[in-house]
Amino acid sequence: MRPPFETRLVGVSDAARIASHRARMFQDMGLIPEPLFESYRAKCEIRIREMLETGEYVGWVASPNNAPDQIVGGAGVQLRRTLPHPVGKPHGVITIADGRHAIIINVFTEPEWRRRGVARLLMNEIIAYARRERLDRLVLHASDQGRALYDQMGFVLNNEMRFHGKLE
Repeated sequence: MRPPFETRLVGVSDAARIASHRARMFQDMGLIPEPLFESYRAKCEIRIREMLETGEYVGWVASPNNAPDQIVGGAGVQLRRTLPHPVGKPHGVITIADGRHAIIINVFTEPEWRRRGVARLLMNEIIAYARRERLDRLVLHASDQGRALYDQMGFVLNNEMRFHGKLE
């Protein structure tokens, strides 16, 4: 039986859609008030377009298999290089990672398509990509709505801390 959704890699022409998903995701979390929505979306579109052009962003969108032009969700990774670092493996073995990391961003499903496996399908694409590219680390910042899915898929809380002092 054919799965109900198909995915495809995004291109530069998808920048506006990805930016809209990102802005709506933060709006759904109560973090983007309506008066800031359009300016935030426009800023995101510019940066996403740049990142797609340089290869810093890799993303996927999902569509129903009978309507490939209807985008019902999307997700991507922002690639980042870090310094090589030690990694603890099972049985106490330590290896040195190259510092090829990705942060998962822009996981969004249209409201009427939620709870149908779209986000899981997109996350599976990302995990498969990370394995193919032999990334050292794959991280994300989970919303309350997404946490259960990420837990089921093997993501765990870590020791990351965020500075809340003034940087400006």
